[in-house]
Amino acid sequence: MATQTSSGSGGFSIGDLIRRPETGSLIGFIVVYVFFASLGGAVFLGAPGWSSWLNIAAEVGIIALPVGLLMISGEFDLSVGSVVPASSMTAALLCGHYGLPSIFGIAGGLTVGLAVGFVNGLIVTRTTIPSLIATIGTMFAVMGLTLGMAVLIKGSTSVSYVPDATTKALLGTFINGMFNVSIFWWIGFVAVYFFFLHFSPLGSWVFALGGDKESARNAGIPTNKLTISLFMASGFGAAFVGVAQVMTYQSAQVAGGQSFIFNSIMCVVIGGVLLTGGAGSVIGIVLGTMTFAVVNQGIFFAALDPNIGSIIIGALLLAAVLSNDSFRALAMNYASKKK
Repeated sequence: MATQTSSGSGGFSIGDLIRRPETGSLIGFIVVYVFFASLGGAVFLGAPGWSSWLNIAAEVGIIALPVGLLMISGEFDLSVGSVVPASSMTAALLCGHYGLPSIFGIAGGLTVGLAVGFVNGLIVTRTTIPSLIATIGTMFAVMGLTLGMAVLIKGSTSVSYVPDATTKALLGTFINGMFNVSIFWWIGFVAVYFFFLHFSPLGSWVFALGGDKESARNAGIPTNKLTISLFMASGFGAAFVGVAQVMTYQSAQVAGGQSFIFNSIMCVVIGGVLLTGGAGSVIGIVLGTMTFAVVNQGIFFAALDPNIGSIIIGALLLAAVLSNDSFRALAMNYASKKK
């Protein structure tokens, strides 16, 4: 029996806390942070260290959130790696090459992400092609279109653009020269997705979709519309990061963005989302993202071989998959005993 810290059936239970899917993610983050803090010293514990890994966490985290919701619903989106450079290139061409105001570049870049997400959703819902295969197909298609568009219009695979002061301040500035403004955008996205998944009625639809799609459809849930909407959210997140990168670094590269494909999935899995769908949380995804970012940047502050970072991330991924199954089994067993 779990020990209750307060009386009554509504009291807080330590057992309930231990069996939550975020618990493994929290433990992983604490262990990783303490490990690199002990090696990185005061620099890693100070503003340079925090800004370094938070900037990485914000960038990949904005994409990991909708990718995580898709995985909870039982789908995958590998096309985010091509949407990032496609949206960057679109914004840079519209503003840097054609001289349009920043708002048109931002709108154009975000529209690219929504369009790719819509196409992904249509393919998955209207055919029997698994989302993993469908999004690989759109990924290569978008990569080819982005390259062709850049070479045809600009004659180069790189396009520069210097945004106006307001746009730069909103999307691409560094506060105190260290903290990217995208951190605040990430916090905003976390709040929106947390409310959507855990407090709105639509959140239960996402879990139902990942648990059993046929049962969800029979229960009256508009599974096709929900799936398409989730893919569009994923495309929007990737496009937002792509547009923000243009405003931050003042250039767009055709080859950029490929790392987001697996980095976002790793953050989600480390965050406790099951690969089979039906379970996960926004808090877990945030913790998984932070853990990934700490490892990604901590390796440099600790002056270790960069290959060790890959080993640690790989080990974390395997540990996360194993612990996810263990915590889920523990939670289900505990729930059945309480009944």
